Amino acid sequence: LQDLTGDGGVRKKQLRLGTGQPVPPSASVAVKYSGYLGNWNKLFCSDGNCKYPRLMKLGKDITVWGLEIGLLSMTKGEAALFILSPEYAYGQRGCPPSIPPNTTVLFKVEVLDFIDSEECDAFFELTYEQQDRLPLEKVLKVAATEREFGNYFFYKQRFKIAKDRYKRALSILGRRSSSKAEQSQINASKLLLFLNLSLTYLKLECADRALKYGELALEMDQGNAKALFRCGQACLYMREYGKSRDFLARAQCIQPFNRDINNELKKLARYYKEYMEMEKEMCSQMFDPLNS
Repeated sequence: LQDLTGDGGVRKKQLRLGTGQPVPPSASVAVKYSGYLGNWNKLFCSDGNCKYPRLMKLGKDITVWGLEIGLLSMTKGEAALFILSPEYAYGQRGCPPSIPPNTTVLFKVEVLDFIDSEECDAFFELTYEQQDRLPLEKVLKVAATEREFGNYFFYKQRFKIAKDRYKRALSILGRRSSSKAEQSQINASKLLLFLNLSLTYLKLECADRALKYGELALEMDQGNAKALFRCGQACLYMREYGKSRDFLARAQCIQPFNRDINNELKKLARYYKEYMEMEKEMCSQMFDPLNS
C-alpha cells in the first residue's frame, strides 16, 4: 500500500490505472465511490447506483479530508482503494449511528471525469470592472471552461443545468473589441454557445427558444449547416412546415450527404403529408352536410 501522508493516515491501493492528467486541487470531480467500515463488513455510503454522479468541487463539497487527499493522487479513469485512519476520516466522535467513534474506514473510488475550474473560480470573484480589464485570452478560457461544464451536464441529460452554464459563458462574452481579430475570436466562441443553446432548448422542448439561438448563430455564419439544421428542427416541432423546409433544404445544399439532415427532410415530408390528409378530412366533414 502507498502511504500518501507519511504517517499511515491515508493508504492507497491502485485497482486500475488511469489514462488522463492528475486531478488538480481546483477541480470539480465526478466519482463513483463506496464507503465501508474498517473490516469491510458494513457499507455506510455509496453512489454506485447513481446514473449521473454529480460534480463535486474539491475543497468545498468533499468533507472527508483523507478522501480529498486520495482524490488528488488520482487520474481520470483510475480506480483505487483508500484506507483512512480516524484522524483523516470521521475522528474521535465518528458519525452516529453509521460510524462508531475512532473508526478506520475504507473507500473504493473511481474517477469518472473532472473539470479544472481554477480560472473560472477566480474570474467570478472579480468585480465587473476587473473582469472587463482582463486579457481576452483569459476571458475566452473561462468561457470555454463554462461551456465544458455545460457539455458535461448536457451529456448527463441535465439539460436545465447545461442551459444555465452555456448562458453563463455567453454573459462574459458581451465585451466589445476594437480589434477585428479579437472580435472574431469572441464571435467564434459565441457561435459555439448559440449552437449548444439551440440544441439544449430542443431537448427541453422549447422550440421557439431553439429557433432564436439557431438564428443568432446564422447571423454570425449564414452558411452554418448545423445552425440551419437546428432551425429546421425547431420549425418542424412548431409545425411551421414551410419554414422548416427552407432551413433544411439550405442545410442539405451545404451537406448533401448528411444523414441527419436527410432524415429530418423525410420526417418533414411524412408530417406534412399527414397534416394535409387531416386537413382534407376536416374539410370533407365540414362540407358533407351541405352535399347531403
